[in-house]
This record gives sequence, C-alpha cells and structure tokens, in this order.
Amino acid sequence: MTIVSIHNDNPLIDGRQSDRAMMVRRGVQRMLAEMRHAVLPELTLAGGRRADLVSLSVKGEIWIVEIKTSVEDFRVDRKWPDYRRHCDRLFFATHKDVPLDIFPEDCGLMLSDGYGAHILREAPEHRLPAPTRKSVTFAFARVAAGRLLAAELATDPRRDGPELSAIVAGRRDEPV
Repeated sequence: MTIVSIHNDNPLIDGRQSDRAMMVRRGVQRMLAEMRHAVLPELTLAGGRRADLVSLSVKGEIWIVEIKTSVEDFRVDRKWPDYRRHCDRLFFATHKDVPLDIFPEDCGLMLSDGYGAHILREAPEHRLPAPTRKSVTFAFARVAAGRLLAAELATDPRRDGPELSAIVAGRRDEPV
C-alpha cells in the first residue's frame, strides 16, 4: 500500500492556504481544542466570505479567528470587519515574525508557533442575536458533518467520485 500520494485527495484540505497560514492554523486549532472548543476551518458566511477558523465553545459562544501571516496580508484585507456580525468574539492569529502592533486593539490576538498558541489579548464580547447564533451554529454543524462524511467516503473504494466529496466537504456550502 502506498504511504505517500502525489495527489491532494484529502477532502479536508482545500489547498488555498500557504504553508505559513497552515502552521498558524494548526497551533490555534490545538489551543482551541485544549479549551474544549469545536473548531471548523474555512466556514462560508453571509455574503460568501469564508472565515479562516470558527470555533464553538462548550457554552455555545462563537469565535472567529482571522489568520494573518504578514503585514501585507493584513493591509490588503478589508473583509475582516464583516466577521463581527457572525461571532461573539473576533480574534486575529499570527506568528512571531509579524509585528503585533498592526492588529486593531478592539479584536483579540493570538500568537501561534504551529504546536500551540497563546491568547495575547482577549477579544471583547459582542453577543450575537439569537437568530444569527442559530444560523451560524446550524451551518457549522452541517458543514462539519459533511466534511466528516467526505473524509469517510474518501477511504471507500466504491465512492461515487470527487464531485460528491467536494459537495459534502463544504466547498459548495451555502453562506450562513
């Protein structure tokens, strides 16, 4: 059996993130998992924008984490203020080579090394209206279940082809 594949056939990786962004993401995911959050990368929100990471705490609080890997990455991105409408807390996450003073004070800040992360600044709470909370939570659950199914189907030799995997993996998910 082949151990290494030259094909990117993992339905849980969409391939759009840089190696550095994936490193930051891994560390933040590990930290959030230790905090008992359920974490989902690349969730499509209203308007078609995709949040880098969305987490759901054991109390039902929704966090969005926007990953920035350089000063330029932060400066060219103007979509992040829209994320506030979809979460209780908004964070930025980065790595040690990015100056921390570029990030807005009214957002939380995380520092990741790929093996873990630390919250350097807590995010202020902006409680979501109940209908928005329900919508985001429902989308989170549906996309997570679809990706789990896609991962399972990817190992099934009788799978129905890549189209089904792409659909259930959330690459065609509807905005929240």
